Amino acid sequence: MERRNRQQQQDKDDLSLWIDQQQVKMFSGFPMEIYIAAEGRVLSYILDPNFEKYLPVIPSEVGYVNFTWKSGEHKKYYYHFDRLQSFNEDILQPPTVSVEIRGRVPRKPKVFSVLLPCSGNSSGVASFSIGLLIESHKGKPLPGTPLRLRLRKECAERGPDPECDKKCANGGWCNHEKICQCLEGYMGQHCRTALCYPQCMNGGSCTSPGMCSCPSGFQGRHCEGGICKDKCLNGGKCIQKDTCDCPKGFYGLRCEFTKCVIPCLNGGRCKGVNKCRCSPGFKGDHCEVTPPGRLAQRHLCQRPCRHGTCVGQNRCLCHEGWHGKLCHRSMTNEC
Repeated sequence: MERRNRQQQQDKDDLSLWIDQQQVKMFSGFPMEIYIAAEGRVLSYILDPNFEKYLPVIPSEVGYVNFTWKSGEHKKYYYHFDRLQSFNEDILQPPTVSVEIRGRVPRKPKVFSVLLPCSGNSSGVASFSIGLLIESHKGKPLPGTPLRLRLRKECAERGPDPECDKKCANGGWCNHEKICQCLEGYMGQHCRTALCYPQCMNGGSCTSPGMCSCPSGFQGRHCEGGICKDKCLNGGKCIQKDTCDCPKGFYGLRCEFTKCVIPCLNGGRCKGVNKCRCSPGFKGDHCEVTPPGRLAQRHLCQRPCRHGTCVGQNRCLCHEGWHGKLCHRSMTNEC
């Protein structure tokens, strides 16, 4: 037990990399921490090929993203930023980092910045890529690295607008240069575009920071859940609009069909094509077989049959001359 607790503590004191909640709030309007790695491993959702689709555009007002990392007291890790690339250099210059390109991950939590300098030549949204390799002191790459994160950044060349005071929306204000300054969670020339992380799914639209308006048939904070007009049957779960995820042994739009052509008997449940999961005390593909003797009695009847044999779920077959639920009443004595 002591060894396991010590190992769990070391795992918690292993490499972590995250964006703090206040930084996330700057470009999503919703305070939350986004972990890239924790307890010495890259988190699975970061490795999802669709992860980049969930990320919002970094607004023009945000010129950097702060990350925090640590290696912990028990292990050594070394890093290398092997890719810092802009795919639209007319809009965005290649990103830079506030630390050396190569080095050792600090033991205690420390912040570093990825700087995102707009080129100043034109306005628009530019894609950029950050590549990060992390290795142990033995030269073994951390599973999931090198990381390849592809993000998007808005750059805007905004000149003074004499009517700025009238046009700034959603709490934005007109600065001394007659340019709208937006509250956290909003972007655009007049602060009319709300930001959501993750991005709204299934055709939803971000109507306020961190909040999505969902189309018909979907629900959830990010429109990630479906609404099924007709209820899913037999333990099925609604996962998309009018789409049920069926348990083993069932199929159909509502999980209304069983894969067992011959029904499961004696309380059994269908678990595959003509295969049943039987209640205690029954056997066979369709739970049609009752084991004889005391084994069946022990499993099927919570209270033993006194003068009879257990033949089903709390059902007794009485010997001649006996009756009652537990075969405890003598017909001779009642005559």
